[in-house]
Amino acid sequence: MAGISAEIAGVAQRLRDGMTNGVLSFPLTGFRDDGGLDLDAYRAYLADRLATAPGAVFPACGTGEFFSLDEDEYRAVVRATVEVADGRLPVVAGVGYGWAQALRFARIAEEVGADAALVLPHYLVGAPQDGLVEQLRRIAAGTRLPLIAYQRGQVTFTADGLRRIARIPTVVGLKDGHSDLDRLQRLTLAAPEGFLFFNGAATAEIQARAYATVGVPAYSSAVHAFAPEIANAFFAALRDGDDASVTTYLREFYVPLVELRDRVSGYAVSLVKAAARLRGLPVGPVRAPLTDPGPTDLADLEKVLDHGLSLVGAVRRSA
Repeated sequence: MAGISAEIAGVAQRLRDGMTNGVLSFPLTGFRDDGGLDLDAYRAYLADRLATAPGAVFPACGTGEFFSLDEDEYRAVVRATVEVADGRLPVVAGVGYGWAQALRFARIAEEVGADAALVLPHYLVGAPQDGLVEQLRRIAAGTRLPLIAYQRGQVTFTADGLRRIARIPTVVGLKDGHSDLDRLQRLTLAAPEGFLFFNGAATAEIQARAYATVGVPAYSSAVHAFAPEIANAFFAALRDGDDASVTTYLREFYVPLVELRDRVSGYAVSLVKAAARLRGLPVGPVRAPLTDPGPTDLADLEKVLDHGLSLVGAVRRSA
């Protein structure tokens, strides 16, 4: 694997630059009403998202319903993302389940030109640190792609576990979804220089200020999937130290959105997709086991969305 170190370092630097300059975009995967993949709609939707200058794009991850895609659909979604992105920003594809299946997805992503892979939490069972480290080692052994580990659910790294995965040459970062800032601070202190961290909590903006205090200012944004105007305004206010605007956005948009999200399991994705449809974006319904919001929740979402857009001088649909 001659030259792999320089290649990996180059991707890591592009990701670092992107995390500094914009939110991390997790696009929705478009489905037709009959549940089939709508690739043309996805391409149009994705082009619209990328026009708003995110720092990197993460197709077929949680927001993109990775868990409901078969391998052929996954290949099509990641390939389309690579083609639409056209080298303008890093493409980091989701991979997951046990290491053998995750490696199959990683090889597909590598084949169609993704820059890196986000290793989603493995399926169902808890595991000790030795197993979590070995999971990443086995995936890394079978693909040239740089890997970002994702700790959430049953995956939690200790400081020693973090040191061990950071020694795997192609593991370049960690996405955190636990929001345990004490543990996260220990991980950042244990990591080697240059190791990437970002905030992957659900509706990450809610905790963005807190994450920044432990040295993790970068974050993923589900809001970018349906309201990049709001997501980018919040990012700019946070970056520029405009605490008054950050507080206003949190109080008047993000907190009401999270309270609505917490009503029903799965709304972290379903509500995002419904908000995109409210804006006329061609994303279609969610796939089972997720369910689309009912009339009451949809009406409440419409109010939250309209008010959030008004805060940044935008409207739900252009004339």
